[in-house]
Amino acid sequence: MTAAVDERREQFKRDVAALGLDTGKPGFHGKGRIAGLTLMILGATAAFVVYVASLTLSDLRDLASYQLLSLGFVAITLIGAAVYIAAVVSRVLSLWLVRQLLEGNAQTERIAEALSRSNL
Repeated sequence: MTAAVDERREQFKRDVAALGLDTGKPGFHGKGRIAGLTLMILGATAAFVVYVASLTLSDLRDLASYQLLSLGFVAITLIGAAVYIAAVVSRVLSLWLVRQLLEGNAQTERIAEALSRSNL
């Protein structure tokens, strides 16, 4: 079964290359994943630093300011997660769309061949 899967994968790569599609370049997918991961790490780290800094405070106004700042960093973390997920889903959907295109072309060719044989 593994040989059949490898054969289909290689056939898919040949078909994509024949169409002239460049799937090797990461484009938005790679940049989006890197940006998302960076924002997630930056936001989580900064929120933790703000939390540690707020432990020494006793004035409620200062604590409220630090809470708002920490919430801002949590929002940055969530935005990073959204960017990362969007990049990953975009990559999967683009490969799925190429596969659908190739399968649709193959199906069209099979139908045309069947019709040409039935007309003879």
